[in-house]
Amino acid sequence: MTFTNRSAARRLALAAAGTGMLVLLTACGGDGRPSAAPTGTTGGAQAAATSPQPPASFNDADVAFAQMMIPHHEQAVEMAELAESRAGDPEVKELAAKIKVAQDPEITTMNGWLSAWGRPAGPEGGHEGHDMPGMMTGEDMAKLREAKGAEFDRMFAKLMIAHHKGAIEMARTEQAQGSNPAAKALARNIETTQQAEVEQLQGLLDRL
Repeated sequence: MTFTNRSAARRLALAAAGTGMLVLLTACGGDGRPSAAPTGTTGGAQAAATSPQPPASFNDADVAFAQMMIPHHEQAVEMAELAESRAGDPEVKELAAKIKVAQDPEITTMNGWLSAWGRPAGPEGGHEGHDMPGMMTGEDMAKLREAKGAEFDRMFAKLMIAHHKGAIEMARTEQAQGSNPAAKALARNIETTQQAEVEQLQGLLDRL
């Protein structure tokens, strides 16, 4: 899967921010995991941006959730940023801004978790071959960048519905298989928030 330069730059910046947040964490225990880390958040975007890091207990599902959801969120944020100058419908612009405000802090939070857990920002070998449901192809993103006005609005709504449904699927997997309380709480929040946005997007698509 190909990611844009903007996504790569965003990930580097957020990874650095996440590392900075974790300077005061205690040293790792004998199992290679942090021996003590504060409790994470169960709230929305504002809570995700300001809450302490999650406790040390985590499993492979928690790591995979963060590693996969970070680029998934990055793409949603990029799509939302396109709406600022290309959308014609005020509700599309408003919803896109809401998506960006919610997901940007969650990216920072998840980068912080991976740093606290001593895990890389992405899976070994990169994201190629790893299932991230709902991700847009490079061709999809190119078409969205070229669209404007009503055409953009319809395309944005259609693509974001598929994107959100993919995120909901990933969030449900984390809730079923993860062990970290903060990661599972974020997954629940993602499912609830994005399900509501799917319904709003479908309503938009029906009237556009």
